Amino acid sequence: MSVVTAERPPATTPRPPVPVRRPWSWRKFFSRLPIRLLVAFIVAIEVLPMVWLLLSSFKTQNEFLLGSVWSLPESWQVSNYVDAWVTGDFATNVRNSILATAPSLFLLLLFGVAAGFALEVMIWKGRSTILLMFVAGIMIPGQMLLVPLFIVYFNLGLTETIWPLILTYVAMGLPMTVFMMAAYFRAIPREVFEAATIDGAGMIRSFFWVGVPMISNAILTIGLVQFFSIWNDLLVALTFVTNNDLATIQVGLLNFSGEYGALQYGPLFAAISLNVFGTLIVFLFFSQKIMKGLASGAVKG
Repeated sequence: MSVVTAERPPATTPRPPVPVRRPWSWRKFFSRLPIRLLVAFIVAIEVLPMVWLLLSSFKTQNEFLLGSVWSLPESWQVSNYVDAWVTGDFATNVRNSILATAPSLFLLLLFGVAAGFALEVMIWKGRSTILLMFVAGIMIPGQMLLVPLFIVYFNLGLTETIWPLILTYVAMGLPMTVFMMAAYFRAIPREVFEAATIDGAGMIRSFFWVGVPMISNAILTIGLVQFFSIWNDLLVALTFVTNNDLATIQVGLLNFSGEYGALQYGPLFAAISLNVFGTLIVFLFFSQKIMKGLASGAVKG
């Protein structure tokens, strides 16, 4: 006795629905026209100055003095960048900015993340008062502390070093960093740290292996915000830097001089372009991480 089996039809994957294109209408076009014009205006405000800056960095000295402001460079002077880097001593300014920014950023993140963890995750008496003191530090203008700090640094013999910049940047950026880190740690459910404690993890291990990885995007966000604040600072660097060999980029651009001490506009604009577009590339490279970090701080556990 034979058994007849019916053949099953081959399985077919369902096709995605074809999107229906709505007919184009003048009414919809004009209803969205103000928003499009506003976006185009904002983009023009942001992009056109940078384009003008980049084109001006290739002009000669005569084109700056005799030509129109909006004219294109007649000959592309790539040598302006070489003059800015060598003659204008821009390389030394970049080195000093790195020496001032890197330690300051490392200490800010180290102390800020640790303090945020201690103030929000750990339970101890007086933590709310300490957090309020950090918040109060945000409301103190840093400009009013520069003169007393200069006197202290001068008495300690630190004015001819890079340490006044590092200490000042850490002290001025720590209140905001601690406050933001505490907010990010507050968004993590308490059960995560309780589970780590049950598994035998101590407080230090919970900090490095549980807390820090969960707010890595937030740390990167705060780090980039503080990086741009320190890198683009002029007031603090101008106050504490008394030696041209220790001048940062912003101080170097303020006192920029070309060959024989005369101001050369081409190398000056080239140096500004190196600074502006260099930081712009850093921002664009980490822009997605910044958005994720900001979004994670807005979610409460």
